Amino acid sequence: MPGYIPRDVYLQKLINSREDGAAKVVTGPRRCGKSWLLTRLYKDYLIADGVPEEDIIIVSLDIDDENNQSELADKEKLKAYLYSRITDPKHMYYVMLDEIQEVDGFEKLVNGLREKDHVDVYVTGSNAKLLSKDISTIFRDRGEEIRCNPFSFKEFCTGRDEQFSDLWKEYYTYGGMPGLLRRRTALQKANYLQDLWRKTYLTDILERYQIDNKVALEAIADELCSAIGSLTNPTKMARSLRSIQNIKIDEETVQKYLGYICDSFLFEGSSRYNIKGKEYYKSFKKYYCVDVGLRNARLNFRQQEITHIMENVIYNELRSRDYMVDVGLLEAREVRDGKQEYIQYEVDFIVTNGIDKYYIQSAYAMPDEIKKNQELNPLRKIGDSFQKIVIQGDDIATYTNDDGIIFMGLRQFLMNSDILK
Repeated sequence: MPGYIPRDVYLQKLINSREDGAAKVVTGPRRCGKSWLLTRLYKDYLIADGVPEEDIIIVSLDIDDENNQSELADKEKLKAYLYSRITDPKHMYYVMLDEIQEVDGFEKLVNGLREKDHVDVYVTGSNAKLLSKDISTIFRDRGEEIRCNPFSFKEFCTGRDEQFSDLWKEYYTYGGMPGLLRRRTALQKANYLQDLWRKTYLTDILERYQIDNKVALEAIADELCSAIGSLTNPTKMARSLRSIQNIKIDEETVQKYLGYICDSFLFEGSSRYNIKGKEYYKSFKKYYCVDVGLRNARLNFRQQEITHIMENVIYNELRSRDYMVDVGLLEAREVRDGKQEYIQYEVDFIVTNGIDKYYIQSAYAMPDEIKKNQELNPLRKIGDSFQKIVIQGDDIATYTNDDGIIFMGLRQFLMNSDILK
C-alpha cells in the first residue's frame, strides 16, 4: 500500500471552513488519521497557499516528545504558550490543538481564541467530551464538527493495481485503519488491530469512565461485534449476558456501557423506523462497527459472515458521505392461507441528507428467485416515489428493472461517491 493517502474529502471540508469564525472540531476514533489530516495534510495545504509556517501553531497534547508538549495539557501553560505566539494582529494564525480533551477546562481557552479575528482554531478529539450533540453547547453555537473515519474502500485502493476481488477481500478482512499501511504480513495486521482493542480502545473507556466491570464491558463489545446487521436492545443483551455468560448485569448498566462504546466512536447505532407509521422504535437498533477490521480482530477473525460485513461497509460508506441512516420496518396486510395477516418487512437502510432520500437493500448474492423476492418485496411495498436501490456483491453495470428499482454492483457503489445522485 502507498505511504501517502490524500484524504481529499476531509481536507476539502477543512478548506471550506477556513477562517469562518467557528472552532473546527475533528472527531473520530483513535488512530483513524485525525492528527495526520490536520497537522500534515492541512498544514501542507496552508503552506502551499502562502501561509508562513511560523503562523501555524501545532500542539500535540497526548505526545510526550523532546518538545515536552504533553506539559501543555495544563490549561494555564497552554494558554501562556499560545498567547506568546499569536502576537501580531496583522497576521492570521492557525492554531491546531491535537487531542484537546487532555486539557481540563479547554472550553474557555478555545472559545477565547475563537473570538479573536486573527486566530483560526482547529482541534481534534476522540471521546465523549467532543460528541456531536455537545459541540454546539461547548463552543457557544460556533463549533463545527468534521467527522474523520478510517479509510474508505476507495481511499484504501489509492495507488493499488490488484484485482477488485483481492482488494475487497483484504479490506473486508482487515479494514481501513491507517496504521495498517506499515504492517506487511497478515500476522502483523492482526496483531496491530487486536492491540488497538486491548491497549487503546478498551483501556481508554475503562479509565475514562472508571468502569469496574471490565468483563461485562468486553462481553458487550463482543456481542456488538457478533451482532452487526442484527437488531438488538439493552434488555435483550442483558438477558443474553446473564443466561449464556453468567455475567451479572442489568439493563441500565448495559445501556450505559453501550453509550460509552458509541461515545468512543467504536460503534454507531442505527435506529429502527416504521416507514408507513412514520415513527421510531427507540429500544431496538442495529449497531455497526466503525471499521470492519477492528470488528474481525475482536472476534479473532472467526466470524467472517460476508453478508453482514458487506452491510457494515455500506453503512460506513453512507455515513462517510454525510447521510443519516436508519433501519426500515414496513408493515403490510397480506392474505396467507386464506387469512389476512400483518407481515413485517425490513429495509436495510433508509438514507437521507435532508434533501434526498433513498431506500437501500444490501444483497451480497441473489442466486434464485426466492432470494431475489426476499430482497425486492420490501421495496415494492413502499408507496412513495423515492429511489429504491439494491446493492449487489456482484460486479454489475447499474440498471433499473420494471418496478423502477435500481440495481448496482458493490464496486460501483464504493468507488463512485456520487452514484446515488
